[in-house]
Amino acid sequence: MKRVKITVLKRTFDEELAREYGGEGIAACPMHREGQVFYADYRKPEGLCDEAWKAFCQFAFAMAHGSGEELFYYGDWVRKPGVAICSCNDGLRPVIFKLESTDEEVERGAKTIG
Repeated sequence: MKRVKITVLKRTFDEELAREYGGEGIAACPMHREGQVFYADYRKPEGLCDEAWKAFCQFAFAMAHGSGEELFYYGDWVRKPGVAICSCNDGLRPVIFKLESTDEEVERGAKTIG
């Protein structure tokens, strides 16, 4: 199994939707910052938002188990093998993540680096 690098690329905030639907004082995601890096194997890295992990864990799992040399979705999504660009499910303030395959082997039961 390979470790997967997860990088926060961008925090976004939809002001128009937030004005209409957001709670008082809502702003961009308070959990993550651009440039933040996590490493995953088959578990969610410590400190990574639970909802973000739920949104893209299937890509991390596939990459950890050898899909890192392939293009996802028949090559019509991300043009670089071993890379997936994903976002969390927050429609008002989504965070964009880059998942990358690494060559670093990890043993089952090893502590996840977060």
